[in-house]
Amino acid sequence: MPNPPLSRLARFPVGLFAIPVGLFALAGTWRRALGFGWEVAQPIGDTIAAVALCILVLLLVAYSAKAIRHPQVIKGEFTHPLVGSLLALIPLSLLMGTIYFGTPHHLGWLLFSLTALAVQGIVALRIVGLLATGNLQAVAVTPALYLPPVAGGLVGAMAFNTIGYPGWAALLFGMGLASWALLEARVLNRLFEGAMPEALRPTIGIELAPPVVATLAAGAIWPGLPGEVLIVGLGIAAGPMVAVMARWRWWSRIPFAIGFWSFSFPVAAMAGAVIEVVRRGQWPPMVGGLALLLACSVIAFLTLKTVVLIAKGRLIPPPPPG
Repeated sequence: MPNPPLSRLARFPVGLFAIPVGLFALAGTWRRALGFGWEVAQPIGDTIAAVALCILVLLLVAYSAKAIRHPQVIKGEFTHPLVGSLLALIPLSLLMGTIYFGTPHHLGWLLFSLTALAVQGIVALRIVGLLATGNLQAVAVTPALYLPPVAGGLVGAMAFNTIGYPGWAALLFGMGLASWALLEARVLNRLFEGAMPEALRPTIGIELAPPVVATLAAGAIWPGLPGEVLIVGLGIAAGPMVAVMARWRWWSRIPFAIGFWSFSFPVAAMAGAVIEVVRRGQWPPMVGGLALLLACSVIAFLTLKTVVLIAKGRLIPPPPPG
């Protein structure tokens, strides 16, 4: 007899945590715009961060219920090469919350951030183990692999810098850069070999993240860095951007899915990096404003498409056939 279809709770996708990650990043970008003297930036950033926090809490409750009622599904996700990488979105969203709301030298925020980083490390060790032992199939090599070790290091660096531990932040920053260097060649080689399977194509947006997040992290840890130094990071980001946009046709023609929120974090981070470059290089604020407008437009589009999915009852993917 065929197995009964999984319930909606069992099919609850961990990829939904990309939504609060992207919203927290956009909120932080708005807060950076305060450097231009835009007083409206603070309330806008706080509102977006509050929405991100509410969504994060709801997702944590839902995923905790899934873990309690369907532990075998969670175990399968942890060992899955793609979904196992996306699990890193959970601690990443917590670290993003630390970056926005955290206060320096507060024991509660330190314990909270250490817990999130520990979960991130567990997920990263699993992925690194698959890579190091050669047990990761070529089809499973996607930009999602950046999430556990690279994003964990770079976002963790910004989180610990926020709560007043710049030495730990610098250590995590170095670990994130090292992980990016080890993964970049393999991921890019896979992208240039040909089109990824359709189900994996929405994750292509993550390819944009490492250079812009690294630039943002460097600017946060070392506030004295001039804009001319940070702009090097934006120059490096041009390579992945070309690699992604050159494949516009094969990832833009597939139906919208939650995976496309992979574009939200890097686009918001890029806007934040541009704002830092503009502010430190004393360029016209309009340049930073245009970058922020682009990020807002992309995330507004993703939000609208997500609302449409919810209205159609398609936010949770259907059960597999059979």
